[in-house]
Amino acid sequence: MPDDSTRSETSASAVSEVERLLDRIATVDTEVRAVCTVAPDALDQARARDAEAAEGRGRGPLHGRAVLVKDNVDTADLPTTAGSLALAGQPNPAADAPLVRRLREAGMVVLGKTNLSEWANIRDVASTSGWSAYGGLTRNPYALDRSAGGSSSGSGAAVAAGLATYAVGTETDGSISCPAAYNGCVGIKPTVGLVPADGVVPISRSQDVPGPMAPSVREAAALLSVLAGDGVDYASHAVEGRLAGKRIGVPRGPYWGYSAGADEAAERAVAALAAAGAVVVDGTDLPEVPDSIWDDELLVMLAELRTGLAAYLSSRPGDGPRDLAELVEFNRRHADVELVHFGQGLFEQALAGPTTDSEEYAAARARCVAASRAGGIDRVLGEHGLDALVTPSYDRAHRIRLDGPEELLGSCTGVPAMAGYPLVTVPTGLAGGLPVAVSFWGTAGSERTLVEVAAGYEALRDPLPAPTFAPSV
Repeated sequence: MPDDSTRSETSASAVSEVERLLDRIATVDTEVRAVCTVAPDALDQARARDAEAAEGRGRGPLHGRAVLVKDNVDTADLPTTAGSLALAGQPNPAADAPLVRRLREAGMVVLGKTNLSEWANIRDVASTSGWSAYGGLTRNPYALDRSAGGSSSGSGAAVAAGLATYAVGTETDGSISCPAAYNGCVGIKPTVGLVPADGVVPISRSQDVPGPMAPSVREAAALLSVLAGDGVDYASHAVEGRLAGKRIGVPRGPYWGYSAGADEAAERAVAALAAAGAVVVDGTDLPEVPDSIWDDELLVMLAELRTGLAAYLSSRPGDGPRDLAELVEFNRRHADVELVHFGQGLFEQALAGPTTDSEEYAAARARCVAASRAGGIDRVLGEHGLDALVTPSYDRAHRIRLDGPEELLGSCTGVPAMAGYPLVTVPTGLAGGLPVAVSFWGTAGSERTLVEVAAGYEALRDPLPAPTFAPSV
């Protein structure tokens, strides 16, 4: 996956890029199924951007570049389904999500929408990442019998397969980081609130955040500049030579030890960081998080899902479900398609659980914040004077299962998710033919520092080989 982030806004034709990508989608995506909707006017968009560039009216560094958008982000000109048949037959959203407006204002060509884990993986504990009733099953380009992760499955697989350099994902707990790690691309999960989540099919208002996925840190950072719209040039921080003196903690605890392949690659990453002048502080473990905190996180997410989804569904034109209860009934009526592989136990649990105006919800959210922020990430960063933390991201991609719970051995995303803090996930190499990655953690608003650390590390390791679309490994 070449880094072409240095291309200027006028040095290549948007039309030629879009034509190449449309051809690749037509020839490659029959196996991967990362793209669920192609924009019928993509070439018209590209011609308009080329005309602007020819007149000296380029809109910025990503003018004319193609981008794919996860299918839970509102687009007025394309369907937004969250992978569900309940929305697939409805009119398009009335307006673009703010982040999509920013993409267009930056001169980017919205090439289409990417498949996802239906309802961003919040429907059932036994869900299959990368499957939706609308988009089908997205597969990993490195091995087609392996998961593309979730819930931004299509965004990660599309970048890995060369269907677009730039893609937008969303994360509530792991949904950018996991597919980035599984598919060998870079994912930036920003601080919650940095990129607007308005117009994104919601799970949790306290944890949802859209973010960029791309082949390199610099390209992901350039897309973050567009999505955030805060005037910060994040790509300018994706340069070599800024590791010296950076203090990087290595929290062991539950974040190492569940995957030999991921551990081995992460140890190499830590050694490379130290050799480049970073001050590696080992054993900077976070305080142990009680199991009850994960119950609190789920309670918070389900309460916010119930409220947020009703507000979102009621805003959509058409005669589709207007709240979670109607959505559950829709799935029951269409069980032969919607519930063919797994149920909707989390939806039903949300309907029976506490609401966002309850004391139980408020107490659970307060415990999540306390454990993850002042009692967790910020405590460790402050006690050791750290700029960032580094851990393995996930085990290598598990085999796809459509008949039971997925084999997830561990991850690094839970505490940063509850805190609403950023993660930058960078591939480290292959383990047994499949990508593995490390994730760099930070406190709220530390994206620039994390981009510097991630880009510095990326420059030290060998590029990943391109995927071969092998049937298996």
